[in-house]
Amino acid sequence: MDDRTMVESSGLPADAFCAKCPTRQVLDHIAGKWTVLIVDALLRDGTMRYTELARRIEGVSQKMLTQTLRALESDGFVTRTMHPTIPPRVDYALTPLGRSLAEPITALRRWTETHINDIERARAAAAD
Repeated sequence: MDDRTMVESSGLPADAFCAKCPTRQVLDHIAGKWTVLIVDALLRDGTMRYTELARRIEGVSQKMLTQTLRALESDGFVTRTMHPTIPPRVDYALTPLGRSLAEPITALRRWTETHINDIERARAAAAD
């Protein structure tokens, strides 16, 4: 018996190796470095304002932060809450779906931090 998830929109099994499967687009969103850092920051620090995220994630441009947050919101990983204050305040937080994504993303970040020296040695050896 095949217990793979069926894609409701097509009735076909979810298969990221298939070019037309919508999982490809989701993988594109969640595999990006900015997504990893945004989700991990929201998991660690909780609800954050746009400016707090921009300060926390060094090197992200305003354009990339905005695009990534919009994609995460569209996919249901992040909520965006506007508060009717002057000046307006916007908060971002992980949804339950986003929190379920946080565990593998945090593991990926930690793995990268743990193995950075091995990776840099391999790069140096490959450059020789």
